[in-house]
Parts: sequence; structure tokens; C-alpha cells
Amino acid sequence: MSEDLPVLIDADAMLGRHPRRDVGGGTAAELLAAMDRVGVSGALVTNMTSWLHDPARGNRGLLGLVAEEPRLSPCWVLLPDTCGEIGAGFAEAAVAAGVRAVRAFPADHGYDLAGPDVAPVLDALSSVRLPLLVDAGQAGWPVAEAVARAHPRLRIVVGGAGYRMLRQIAGVLDRAQNVYVGLADLSSHRGLEWLVERFGAGRFVFGTGAPYRDPAEAVTRLLWSELDDAQVAAIGGGNLRRLIGQEVRAA
Repeated sequence: MSEDLPVLIDADAMLGRHPRRDVGGGTAAELLAAMDRVGVSGALVTNMTSWLHDPARGNRGLLGLVAEEPRLSPCWVLLPDTCGEIGAGFAEAAVAAGVRAVRAFPADHGYDLAGPDVAPVLDALSSVRLPLLVDAGQAGWPVAEAVARAHPRLRIVVGGAGYRMLRQIAGVLDRAQNVYVGLADLSSHRGLEWLVERFGAGRFVFGTGAPYRDPAEAVTRLLWSELDDAQVAAIGGGNLRRLIGQEVRAA
């Protein structure tokens, strides 16, 4: 690719201290410093509290964490509303709060992403055009495909692809046009190049997994790939902007 670096927007970052891993304090300042170190302009961020403690509380707190940080955009965590934790108007409240995407942790939070309990929330996300982010380790590719088929207007970005998932990824991308792949831990050798050649650059979204993963990993794989400038630019930030239908804040 050329010497002019593309704008990189991270769709897979978190704020907050992890209780069991030494990944820093999880502050916005630390994340922004890490972004500057590797040339990432902006990020969708989720609150670690929403993942590992209380999604509703973490979602509310996230708005304060990013309020004074124009490069960071909020990504809430969903739950099924079977216990009344997030409220029936979750999707509408997210849009009103300026949330750009929603994330799911079904394995950790104890529900079936393809089951009836969460279906109303996914329908609501579809109606307000908020994309859903979920890691393969939380749901799995068969579940992602089932959700995509049941909710054809819902755009689903599956991250955490790992090293030996190309067969599963290719099958799902071929059958479900509303499924996209996040780049955090897409670590097969030249796997991204193979997938882009087969499905086009528009099905892939840049993400780092910061601070749980070193963001330099995903940046290096993308910028040192054998993709051309237009493909790198689309994956680096253009696809995410298109998916959310509005501008992600960036430097």
C-alpha cells in the first residue's frame, strides 16, 4: 500500500479495569495513548463493567466516560429483557444516548443469542439500524448464522475469529449477507487476503480488542497485508462508518 496511511477506526475496544488480567487501568487516557501509538484515529468502546459486572450500570457509566472524549464513541451491551434489567425501550434509548453499536456476551451472561428471549431486542436493534457485535467465542458461527437468518435486517459483526476458523467463516459469509467479520484476532496466515479475494473488502471491519489485546497486532496485520489501498481504507474505517450509517468520531 502507499505511504499515506488510512484512517483506522477501532470497532472493538473497551474501557475499565479488568479484574483478573493486568491490562492497565482501563482509562480513556490510556486507551487514547495506545491508539496514538499505533495510528488509530477513533474507536467504538464498551465498558468493562457492562461485560463483567452489570450491563445496565456499565452502559450508563460509559456515557460519562466518553462524554469529554470526541474520539471515543459508545457501544452498549445488550441483555434479553426477561428480568427487566435493560428495559423494553433499550434500542431506542441507545439511539437517544448517541450509542453507535451494541455488543452481546451471551456465553458470559447466560442466554441463547438465537433464542426467543433475546429476539425482541434484536428486532428492535434492526429497526433502529444499530449493528450487533459479538465474539465467536461468545456465540459461535452457527449461532451467528441462525441470528442473521432470523433477523435479515440486522448487521452482525463477529470478532475473535482466531486461527482455524476460515472454513466456518467462509460458509457463513456465503450464506448470510448480513454477517461481517471483525479483525481482532483474525490470525490465519494471509487469511484476510483470501477472504477479501473471495467475498470483497466490504465484509470486514477493523478492530483491535484493546486493551485485552495489544492494538498493534491488528494494525500490523492490516497495514502489512497484501491488500490494495482501497481495500485497506474500506476495512480500516469505511465499512464501519457505512454499517452504523453515521460518522464515528475520529481525530
